[in-house]
Amino acid sequence: MRQEGALSRTHEGEPGLPRGRSGLPTEAVHAAQRERLLRAVIAAVARTGFADLTVADIVRGARVSKAAFYVHFADKEDCFLAATREGGHQMLDRVADAARRLPAGTSAEAALRASIAAFLGFLAGEPAFARAFYVDMPAAGPRAVQRIEAALHKFAQLDRAWHERARRDHPAWPAVPGQAYYALAGATAELVRAQVGRGQIHTMPDLEDMLVALHLAVLAARPMDAPGTPGA
Repeated sequence: MRQEGALSRTHEGEPGLPRGRSGLPTEAVHAAQRERLLRAVIAAVARTGFADLTVADIVRGARVSKAAFYVHFADKEDCFLAATREGGHQMLDRVADAARRLPAGTSAEAALRASIAAFLGFLAGEPAFARAFYVDMPAAGPRAVQRIEAALHKFAQLDRAWHERARRDHPAWPAVPGQAYYALAGATAELVRAQVGRGQIHTMPDLEDMLVALHLAVLAARPMDAPGTPGA
């Protein structure tokens, strides 16, 4: 099977985990099983979509038994939500790491651009996860919809934190209501979802200028027709 990122790497066609006296300790086996299942469910959803997904599809890719699956997860939805939660944490960590690596004195616009570039770069490198998160999650039931809502609020919080810092250096930038941050998170998600739906995940970084311009239009009152204007 074609691999589509580290978050969807399967072990289909490979040996199962070693057991017995010469194998791994029980705790290590359980940890490895869970990790394999989290990767395998993303790969399986990429192949079949969530609606047609079966536990058999997941364990086949993970090279573990169904009994092992039920040690870790109640059902396919439980496994899928755990996998997308893990991927979501990695996505946010990538964004936060990009911000931490910036040198002191980095401009507000450059910091915004670095975070957006990290976000889009993560998705471009994890196409199976991108499809699972932005296409399959909304159809995976009420718990999945709640997870999407939580993710939007998390991105809104990141926007708010960036804006509050930026306004200390740019007092002329407008204060905005809290809903503006949530609206930006939602608009970003919809632009990404459209890109995923068109099968253009590998060109996700092409959205960078648009997303930077959109954020600056709302949070810095900058005209949308000037995405590259320096001086933030």
